[in-house]
Amino acid sequence: MNTYTIAQFAKLTGYAVKTLQKWDRDGKLSPNRTPTNRRLYTDEHLRLLRGITIEEKRKTVVYMRVSSQAQKSDLKNQRTVLEQFCAAKGDEWVEEIGGGLNFKRPKFLAIISDVTTGKLERIVVAHKDRLARFGFDLLLHMAKENGCEIVVLNTESLSPEQEMVQDLMTITHCFSARLYGLQNYRKALKKAVKDDTRAQDQTESDN
Repeated sequence: MNTYTIAQFAKLTGYAVKTLQKWDRDGKLSPNRTPTNRRLYTDEHLRLLRGITIEEKRKTVVYMRVSSQAQKSDLKNQRTVLEQFCAAKGDEWVEEIGGGLNFKRPKFLAIISDVTTGKLERIVVAHKDRLARFGFDLLLHMAKENGCEIVVLNTESLSPEQEMVQDLMTITHCFSARLYGLQNYRKALKKAVKDDTRAQDQTESDN
């Protein structure tokens, strides 16, 4: 079992030393003590901090996603290929319908929460864009930092071209809406400046 000084444990968990000291005083997370009365943390404290116990098995989650109800049949295709790879031994099989650009998918967010609390050992997906169309490298880094492996089969046939077209259309619509909103903002700003100038001119003429 690994042991850590309070400085090492703070760096490992991302919490400040003062926070760990306070938790010790409050009895929230009490470390061991060395003969010289210095705080000493172990892997057990790390697991406790991440909300799991030593006996609890970290899960393997198999995640499948399509963008729309029209592509729901592709979930079965994904599952077929993933079952061949996982031999149906995934602890949890998650199916979700939602765009790859949508980071507010409930099941996706639940998986991310489990990653950050150390509950997941592995995530298995048919293709990396099943998790997210963009930002996969960031998700990979976050998972690695929390001891979770992301296994990608890279089965291109399971990433429908029409879905990519939909995502590209979503990006175009998003930026078009922002551009339209910016144009409206500029018109409103010009009108406000014009009205203010007119009011000032009226005030000066009255004087």
